[in-house]
Amino acid sequence: MFSFITNWYKERFSDPQAVTLMLILLGIALTIYFAGGLLAPLLVALVLAFLLEWPVAQMVKIGINRTTGASLVLVLFVGVMLLITFGLVPSIWRQGVALVTDLPTMLDKGLITLKGLVDQYPQFLSVEQLDASVGELKKLLDTQHILDLGKQLIGYSASLLVLMVYAILVPLLVFFFLKDKDELIRGSKRFIPANRDLARKVWLEMNQQIFNYIRGKVIEIVIIGAASYIFFAVMDLRYAALLGVLTGFSVLIPYVGATLVTLPIALVAFFQWGISPEFGYLMLGYGIIQALDGNLLVPILFSDAVDLHPVFIIAAVLVFGGLWGVWGVFFAIPLASLVKAVVNAWPKADKPKADKPEGDKPKSDKPEAETEQGAV
Repeated sequence: MFSFITNWYKERFSDPQAVTLMLILLGIALTIYFAGGLLAPLLVALVLAFLLEWPVAQMVKIGINRTTGASLVLVLFVGVMLLITFGLVPSIWRQGVALVTDLPTMLDKGLITLKGLVDQYPQFLSVEQLDASVGELKKLLDTQHILDLGKQLIGYSASLLVLMVYAILVPLLVFFFLKDKDELIRGSKRFIPANRDLARKVWLEMNQQIFNYIRGKVIEIVIIGAASYIFFAVMDLRYAALLGVLTGFSVLIPYVGATLVTLPIALVAFFQWGISPEFGYLMLGYGIIQALDGNLLVPILFSDAVDLHPVFIIAAVLVFGGLWGVWGVFFAIPLASLVKAVVNAWPKADKPKADKPEGDKPKSDKPEAETEQGAV
């Protein structure tokens, strides 16, 4: 067993390039895992600078100074973020509060429906089971629970000062990352071992793929969210903006997100219209949006993405989401693609070839002296 482990280690880690790549990946992972909270502004600024590098590079190509290009791109980005914050967030907040306010009425309507089902199908659901479920639900919605939730919200609001600091610090970091990109990269190379050709190869392979994935995912969120909101608004569905935003962000979690967001949409539609043609039209239109997303939009936006099996995608979402939260979910597919690229590029030591016995050597028909003369 020990010899097997030794041979495996020699085969996989005999190349110094492989050791360097492993140390770089391990150092980055440990830094994010243990110091992610402290370095959150820096990490957010790095991600934003990575996304905004492309328009800055295009401006540099047409002759615009890099400092000017970085300033223009950052001002435009901050303007869009402010527009979203002050234009969309208040509407979503109001609809969220309205949804919480309407929950008791919706629950009463749901209980009436459930009691009707109990009377019609007592063999599937008994009155005792319904009363037990209602009692558990009342415990969740009692006054003390609401007060505890209010305390949590007050605690979150106490961190507004931290958010204000981030709002100032992150744009400054993004500006300097974009402006002094080459200088920062040259300085960071001092901390990386010299034999980093394999790591550079993996990075060059993944750089464009990660950028294309993030850009495509942002476009997908905007298109699906806007299309869902327009459809919900045309159908006069309550909380259209809130449900449209939830539908847009549901694409962050492949396969699982669409399933999770379908439940609140179906419940709101059911409590608004009941079992009616409007309910059927809404679910049909929502299904068409999801079908177009999976069969048309995703292949167009991610045509050059690395092909990953759905099992690996879901596993990556669970693993990286558990490690790094929302950012882990967002970057689950690029990280899974990175793991696949590292595994494919990992060098293997050449196994020594066994010497052939003398009897297996091919014999020449020519005499030895003639053979040596021809070789000369």
